[in-house]
Amino acid sequence: MALTDPNPRALRTAPRRLFPALPGPLSLTAVRHGQSTANAAFHAAEAVGALDVGISCRDADLSLTTHGREEARALGRWIASRSGEGLPHSLWVSPYLRTQETAELIVEELDRAGLPLPELCTDERLRDRELGLLEMLTSAAIELRHPEEAARRRLLGELRWRPPGGESYSDVALRLRSALRDLYETEPDRRVLIVAHDAVVLLLRHVIDDLQEGELTDLTRTGAVANTSVTRWLRDAKGALTLDCWNILPHLPVA
Repeated sequence: MALTDPNPRALRTAPRRLFPALPGPLSLTAVRHGQSTANAAFHAAEAVGALDVGISCRDADLSLTTHGREEARALGRWIASRSGEGLPHSLWVSPYLRTQETAELIVEELDRAGLPLPELCTDERLRDRELGLLEMLTSAAIELRHPEEAARRRLLGELRWRPPGGESYSDVALRLRSALRDLYETEPDRRVLIVAHDAVVLLLRHVIDDLQEGELTDLTRTGAVANTSVTRWLRDAKGALTLDCWNILPHLPVA
């Protein structure tokens, strides 16, 4: 008997529930933080092939730019404008400064609109992917200073490649599975908003939507998870979280 099914997708034709024994939230919305100082610095450095982005602080201590704060406020106003569809009951946030600032600005806009405020929960498992030795290095710097790691990354792919002292996508997915189980247990029949990072939003797709490695790779090729973009799942009649929207920016003007 073959150990590998030639058509693994055939095994997943039925709707799948993440945690079948638990009722789970009514909706789960995941947003990336607003533009950070590192986002702006990397964009500028990558554009000219620079090796140094000029950042020396910890990843956890990176703050929002002025533009990032404007993005977060716009997101908060958009959420407030949709109060008739149901506001989030809970707000789960990464402990990193840029996500904390984004969450605070969202809550400020809800408060300014006189709306009920969500319960706050900071969870370490929602932190950004850790890149270890390669933290704060541009693509050009990695190719020049760590060519063996650049080659290993291309060979293994992001799901399997773990930088020295850092995490693979699979490592991040593992901690997200743990966080989601707790979320399911503590947030039944509630609307939950997560404020986190690009890797977290992407790997929530991997976990909740049961994306295989090739599907995840294809998804990354469609473009990066945008700052303050909205990805949302709704609970269907069978109790499964079903993707409603992915990486959208309805609160920002079209470029």
